[in-house]
Order: sequence, then structure tokens, then C-alpha cells
Amino acid sequence: MSDTDEAEAEEPAVELGEGPDVAGEPIARVASRLTWPAKRSDLRAQEGDATIRTPEGARNLGDVLDESEVPLFESRSEFVTEIEDVVGRGPVATE
Repeated sequence: MSDTDEAEAEEPAVELGEGPDVAGEPIARVASRLTWPAKRSDLRAQEGDATIRTPEGARNLGDVLDESEVPLFESRSEFVTEIEDVVGRGPVATE
């Protein structure tokens, strides 16, 4: 590895801005760790304690799943859409 490669590896790919931290993680990141199709109860057991980002602030995924009436998510996109339907879409609240 050359010196320029090492320097590039040390610098972030995207410069981080100044400002408050954002609590939780994107629902897409949680969804990427799961396999599909998946039952709501299995998702709760696997990732129910994950904290996700929402427009109203961080929320526990298990609580969000309790508000959903979908018993089986056929795909990642169906899961993400349903979670967004429950928590809303829009800018994420910061602390």
C-alpha cells in the first residue's frame, strides 16, 4: 500500500459536519442484517431491542413492530416501507 493509499484510508470518505448527534440507526441498516421472508415475531426476537431513527426521535424497533399489523414481511423493502408507515418519513430528529 502506498503513502497516498494510507492517507486516504485515514480520512473519512464523507466529511462529517458539525452538529448534534443522531440517536439510533437507520432502519435500512437493521433490515440489511435480516433474512426474508420473516415473521414479525422473529424480527422482534432478533432485532427488537435495536434503536432506530425516526422523525420524532429514536425508538425501539420492538415497540414499532407492536404497532404494525403485518404478520409476515415478504421482503426487505416491504419491511422498511411498513416501518416508515408506522414511524413516518422525513428528516430525522437530532438530540
